[in-house]
Amino acid sequence: MNSENLYFITQWWFLFFLIGIAFFPFTKYAFSRFFDRGYIFSKTIGAVVLSYLIFILGVLHIAQFTRTNLIILLIASGLINYFLYLYFGHKSLNLKPIMDLFRTKWKIFIFEELLFLAGLFFWSYIRNFQPDINGLEKFMDFGFVNSILRSDYFPPKDMWFTPFSINYYYFGHLITALLIKISGVPSQIAYNLMLSTLFAFTLTTSFSIGANLVYKKIDSKISGLKILFGGLLTGFLVSMGGNLHPIYTFFKPYPNENPVPFWELAFSPQLFPNSYWYPNATRFIYNTIHEFPIYSFVVSDLHGHVLGIPIVLTIIALLLNEFLGRKINIIKIIFISFLIATAYMTNAWDGAIYALLSVIVFSFVVFLNKDPLLKSKLYEVLRIIFIIVVSFFIFSLPFNIFFKPFASGIGILCAPKFLTDIGKLGPFLFEADHCQKSPLWQLFILYGFFYFWVALFFLTIIKKVRLKIENLSISDLFIIILVVVSTLLIIIPEFIYVKDIYPAHYRANTMFKLVYQAFIILSISSGYIIFRLISNLNKNLILVVLVFIGSIGLFLVAIYPYFAINSYYGNLQTAKGLNGTTYLGQLYPTDYEAILWINENIKNQPVILEAQGDSYTNYARISANTGLPTVLGWTVHEWLWRGTYDIPAPRINEVKDLYETTDMDLLKQLIDKYKIDYIFVGDLEREKYPNLYEDKFSEIGEIVYENGQTRIYRINSFLN
Repeated sequence: MNSENLYFITQWWFLFFLIGIAFFPFTKYAFSRFFDRGYIFSKTIGAVVLSYLIFILGVLHIAQFTRTNLIILLIASGLINYFLYLYFGHKSLNLKPIMDLFRTKWKIFIFEELLFLAGLFFWSYIRNFQPDINGLEKFMDFGFVNSILRSDYFPPKDMWFTPFSINYYYFGHLITALLIKISGVPSQIAYNLMLSTLFAFTLTTSFSIGANLVYKKIDSKISGLKILFGGLLTGFLVSMGGNLHPIYTFFKPYPNENPVPFWELAFSPQLFPNSYWYPNATRFIYNTIHEFPIYSFVVSDLHGHVLGIPIVLTIIALLLNEFLGRKINIIKIIFISFLIATAYMTNAWDGAIYALLSVIVFSFVVFLNKDPLLKSKLYEVLRIIFIIVVSFFIFSLPFNIFFKPFASGIGILCAPKFLTDIGKLGPFLFEADHCQKSPLWQLFILYGFFYFWVALFFLTIIKKVRLKIENLSISDLFIIILVVVSTLLIIIPEFIYVKDIYPAHYRANTMFKLVYQAFIILSISSGYIIFRLISNLNKNLILVVLVFIGSIGLFLVAIYPYFAINSYYGNLQTAKGLNGTTYLGQLYPTDYEAILWINENIKNQPVILEAQGDSYTNYARISANTGLPTVLGWTVHEWLWRGTYDIPAPRINEVKDLYETTDMDLLKQLIDKYKIDYIFVGDLEREKYPNLYEDKFSEIGEIVYENGQTRIYRINSFLN
């Protein structure tokens, strides 16, 4: 990487350092039972809180989304945090002064900071070999971020469907835009830095969770090196681990769309790695998606499920902190509910998943509480559920006011005929020929690694507890809860699905969102379990053999990133830097120059007309790369977000008419209908509309940019 990229990485990291310092007093209070006091989580908490505050101020039109306002908000938040800690935390709650804490915990703070910085640099280095914001759904994610960056208030405009706002879970994109705006790093570079940041957060926050689970294990004399090992193992499994699918590298390849059990294929280790196609590990079960974090980091879509990882890991960590204390703290319950709301605003399923986990964890806290003043434990559980539900409703309300869910019901898999004859009952759908099930052998390939260790864990602790050799520790119990919840998430898509627009892949999104979180939770659980079993091997020969067998699975999940990274990033041969838009200069040179001109010269969010095209193509490249709204972008996506094809469909021909019509009255009517300010004519417009009649644009406007065959027309103001 060149010096400019190193400068941007350092600048980006320093912003997170400042955010973390500003919010550390609250984090220290929230993570009072963590040996590292939740130091690394202060960065996530700060970014989320700042984003939510500016979101509320923007929704209420109190403050604009400007760099000045964000800097003021950051400084004010830091001052308030330290003031409250000094006058309430230190005096009323008997918490140690912040400086005393830095003096006693500086080693772990520096270690976590360096680990975060290493993760940031490592994935920035990887992205440097393929930084292009192109392919899959990167246009969508980049467009959301750019649209938010141009917004004064919220909700932000949909860059692909003027004049409406984004009808998607965009809070994670708002966090990204906030960081870009404060740091001053260009969005085309910050897109890749945000991906690197998410990787760094996944690694470091998982490390903290794993290390604290090990630290709080029943053996209080555990060494610091063992704590670091347990934390690093957990961090690696969550951020870099795959599933058992790489076992296919030792066998003759199967057709991508028709997986078969590996034991039915010819064993051919001499062909290793056998042209291994890494995406197959996430599309193994027919017509479904079952991704996991390292795959997401590799393909690099800045989607809600990836943007939500730091938030959900923070929720898990806070729940662990409360579970360790076995006491009820209403302030912390409300704050966890706030994070659940932001998780929902980032990736909808995460809200439901972690609300469920929170209720289960707090229920255990209540029933483990031996406080004699706690008379009715059932009442206390119901009170906690009420607080979570009400708090979630209040915190998510500013988002929900403008959001229309695009799910159309809950489908029941393999419904009997008498129910399919009914078709629908309330929110439940009974659709004929909807009976996809996951074969057990495929589930084994995806999750067998985790459940091997889980089974060994259960057998070991049951034996030791029954023989009174060892008691069940608080960490053990928390892991059991995580395992049960993650197992439930894997089972649910075998019975129900949330209806969307995809006919053949009707349970794909449901499985995707649920098992993604199951993978994260099981990775945390496995990191702790593996450490616990290895540290207690002693001379038990049977356990030694079983751990050795399990280590083969660990090897398989550990080599997945080797194949994925090398495949996607060209074996790390050609460095390109971190600018994610320079590829456009090779594909469409004059269009690329026009995009640069737009970002430099056109302010706010006037509507620009460009060619409409299918999803997952280079169409909508102007709106995506500038944040300017257009009449219609990727149609299938707008179809999904709006709930019906009937809404975006008419615009397809209207965009065509705008470019091809010779009827000036129709042209002016459509320009007025969509309040079009600029018309873009470039390579894709000429390709899409062979009957393009360009002369008419000079009659209603003027050329403000021209470079070869690429032109931008500004429409005369009297038309709109």
